[in-house]
Amino acid sequence: MYSKMLSLRFPEKFVNEPIVVNLVKKFDLSFAIHKATIYPRKEGLMVMELSGHRKNFQKGVRYLKSLGVKVESIGHDISRDEEKCYQCGACTAVCPTSALYIERPEMTVVFDKDKCNACELCVAACPARAMEVRFNKVLLS
Repeated sequence: MYSKMLSLRFPEKFVNEPIVVNLVKKFDLSFAIHKATIYPRKEGLMVMELSGHRKNFQKGVRYLKSLGVKVESIGHDISRDEEKCYQCGACTAVCPTSALYIERPEMTVVFDKDKCNACELCVAACPARAMEVRFNKVLLS
């Protein structure tokens, strides 16, 4: 099984098309959408994890590109500033992957980078502004 985080930029003409469904039906791929936005000019942005057999993955990416979708691989670097963090736990309430959780009985907030999908919900929830996400995008050829 091959899996990669991708950033997809959709041209305006494809915003209302079932492109992601076609990845499942035509290429036997599975996906998890982490972020999806349609901007005022109607172009779309989607951050997703796409998974499947490597050959199918490559065919799916070629399909997206043939439609004019800009496909970028996302590497993410997430960090927590330990000096800023005061262990309030606000981030744990919004973390969809349990990458941030409270360790009991110590009541300390633990950050497991391996579980993080870089959704950025913790960044907005953190009153101390201790969480930082940096995306490193690489255009797929």
